[in-house]
Amino acid sequence: MARIIWTEPALHDLDEIADYISLDKPVAATRFVQQVFERIEQLATHPKSGSVPAELKGTQYRQLVIPPVRIFYRAQNEAVYIVYIMRGERLFRNDDLLERENG
Repeated sequence: MARIIWTEPALHDLDEIADYISLDKPVAATRFVQQVFERIEQLATHPKSGSVPAELKGTQYRQLVIPPVRIFYRAQNEAVYIVYIMRGERLFRNDDLLERENG
């Protein structure tokens, strides 16, 4: 079973998105965060269950899509690193993800 490791920037991303949702719908924001954590926990036993993002073919990254977000992660050895969470309607930029890994 793989260990789930949340990076600080990814936790910050999730927190900001939940805060935004909670402005109008606090209950929905709580449900959304619970759903994200439940889906992420499934990666411990199924680390390759996420899809390979079209923008990142040929890399080690995978994604889970949980509307309204895309969650980018990589599985390495016995760990799954949650690296980046973005709103799905935003334009993906490779630099956003690479900054997380190199910064």
